[in-house]
Amino acid sequence: MAKPTIIGDGTKESPWQLKTPPGTSEYTMYRDETLDIPALICQVGSTKLSYQLRCIEDLHKMLKTHGDWMPLGGADEQKPAADRSVEAWGRSPENPVGGWYGLKKGLRGRFGVYVPPVLEALGLAEVEHNPKNNRMRAI
Repeated sequence: MAKPTIIGDGTKESPWQLKTPPGTSEYTMYRDETLDIPALICQVGSTKLSYQLRCIEDLHKMLKTHGDWMPLGGADEQKPAADRSVEAWGRSPENPVGGWYGLKKGLRGRFGVYVPPVLEALGLAEVEHNPKNNRMRAI
């Protein structure tokens, strides 16, 4: 699977230009290490989501330990996450932060949609790009 060409360097001035795994929506992401909790800022249209910046390293480590493909299972905060999915891990009391990586109440979900392409852009993971039911694994 070829790594997609990524535009941007992940800063506020030059955010990564990404697409959701199915390729249906475009969004930008950048690192903001100046915040009280360093964050990964995601801009989707007029909606701004944020996740703890450490999610990149933590997710990569979990995927390495998992050792195989894992379903993404993206879901809004108000909806349940699919069992044993990246989304479920991103909100689990068993993950390294003990719960949600998302920082803005009401917009803490969609971890399994917006974070995996970042790991792919950084060369840390492979992500499938099917119309639905995509998975990822660590490189």
